Amino acid sequence: AYVSACGARRGEEISTYLLVLTLVSCPVLYIHFIYKYFIELGTKLFEKKILIIMYMLPLINLLLEDVLSNRLKSSAFLSNLNLISFFVLVLTVSILIHKGIRKFKQKEQKSILKVLAYTNIFSFSPFIVFFAVPYVFLEKYVSPFSLAAFTLVIPFSLVYQFMTNRLYNIDFVVGRLKYYGFLAITPTIIVVTIFNYIQQPKDIFYLVKLTIAIYVLMFAVFYFKEIIDFRFKLKRFTEKFNYQDGIFKFTQLIKQASSVDQVLNHFKNTILDVLNIDNACVYDNSKGEITLLSKNNFKDLPYKNHEQYVKNFTGDIGKIKEFKQGFIIKIGERGDKSFLVLCFSSYNTFKLTRDEIAWLQTLAFYTNVSLENVMKIEELMVHLEDLKQQESNPVWLKKLMYTIEEKQRSDLARDLHDSVLQDLISLKRQCELFLGDFKKGDNPCREEVQDKLVQMNEQMSDVISMTRETCHELRPQLLYDLGLVKALSKLVAQQQERVPFHIRLNTGRFTASLDLDSQLNLYRIIQEFLSNAVKHSQATDVLIMLISIQNKIVLHYEDDGVGFDQEKNTEHSMSMGLSGIKERVRALDGRLRIETSEGKGFKADIEIEL
Repeated sequence: AYVSACGARRGEEISTYLLVLTLVSCPVLYIHFIYKYFIELGTKLFEKKILIIMYMLPLINLLLEDVLSNRLKSSAFLSNLNLISFFVLVLTVSILIHKGIRKFKQKEQKSILKVLAYTNIFSFSPFIVFFAVPYVFLEKYVSPFSLAAFTLVIPFSLVYQFMTNRLYNIDFVVGRLKYYGFLAITPTIIVVTIFNYIQQPKDIFYLVKLTIAIYVLMFAVFYFKEIIDFRFKLKRFTEKFNYQDGIFKFTQLIKQASSVDQVLNHFKNTILDVLNIDNACVYDNSKGEITLLSKNNFKDLPYKNHEQYVKNFTGDIGKIKEFKQGFIIKIGERGDKSFLVLCFSSYNTFKLTRDEIAWLQTLAFYTNVSLENVMKIEELMVHLEDLKQQESNPVWLKKLMYTIEEKQRSDLARDLHDSVLQDLISLKRQCELFLGDFKKGDNPCREEVQDKLVQMNEQMSDVISMTRETCHELRPQLLYDLGLVKALSKLVAQQQERVPFHIRLNTGRFTASLDLDSQLNLYRIIQEFLSNAVKHSQATDVLIMLISIQNKIVLHYEDDGVGFDQEKNTEHSMSMGLSGIKERVRALDGRLRIETSEGKGFKADIEIEL
């Protein structure tokens, strides 16, 4: 934009189009860089549709410039339109950055956004304040060429943050540039040599310019090849001999594996896709017996002829033994179980390369870890099923329960020490000072004594109330004595005295008979919903319904608060304690359904089968 401004001022058509497009695109490209940077950090600064809308504005300005430039007698209208568009986009960028600062105020990204915000203001403000606004409204302005130079602060600030490793690892970036620069030398020399031999140009400067152009082109080709390879690593036309992509794909597959057979099949399919082999079988070589677990379905395999290699195989994980038509590799071991994969090809002179051996060993180590994890989970599930049938608590579960009990005692002691005990000590100290004044003979007047005693009485009442509240939180006595409905009525009555919104409780159709644990879980769930309403909802009306229908209990909670976006705001839902509610619902073997969105309140339905 800066370079093309001179040509546009002289009326050159291409320079004018270039100026319109680049000037208005400046803020969009700037915020696009920030957006992509935060995407790489795993967070989204704003919605992508905002970026798309912002990109449409420069294209609209360019279209209007092309359509109206020859029809209008003066170019002032188009100039004003372009400057207004530029101003709108700069303002939008500032708003998005400041929203990001508020969004990430508790995270390390806040400092980066602050620097970007200051840079944005310092770079664009002189041009807007001293040229764009006066040009549009006053027709008196400062020269834009000096003001536009302030935008150089943006690349300088970014380079500074690069060099201090605040944005990217500069050593890694420079290392990649050196690598691609070195790769581009050889094809550049070859192309320039061939061109010089065929054309034999007399102008040496033309040859130099051609060398630079080809070198830059080769550099860009190598760089973009890596980007394309990374983006389409799972969508190649062929997977043969793509070792790095094969490992990546395998790790993505085994993340979802939930059984030994699935892990083994993923390993078998991966080596069939990547290596130049035709058939593969997986064997379980345990207790001296060989069991064929799986084989591919393309051909009838003569694997019986190769079982001798399985019987005589010894070695650690990743050990490979080659034979005439293939190889055998050990991929897993646990206890007396040992998993081997037998692979063979249609070639009689099959031979693994060094890269293939290294790739297979890496794949075998990944597979061994996955197999161990899956088998441990399967063993644990079998153990839990046995315990469930025996209906007896194991020693480790008793120890866990005792540990939890001790932790609750510790939490209670800490709460009483930090609140009640400190308040009592403060009151005792006040009483000692007051009595000391009396013994010295400095007796205050009657009104001051009365005020002091009233103040102490109020503080002691607060301490008693806090202690009762803490005890009630730990053990709602009314629930144990009179049941869930009475306990909920008292809970709602107590909350209603302290909260700014109206609470409606409907338990008239609840007649189910529940065990004490289930009642306590329901009580805690409703308690957590009310706590969330106080802390987060900003609601004016809350409805709680607890009903029993035939063999089912339904708990409905609803408020008219601010709500939240479930898909984007997982951290918010965690801070609202919804994870604890979900765990309690799961403990009751129930189902939880939540309906909420930003500005449209919060609804939750819990269904429990009796």
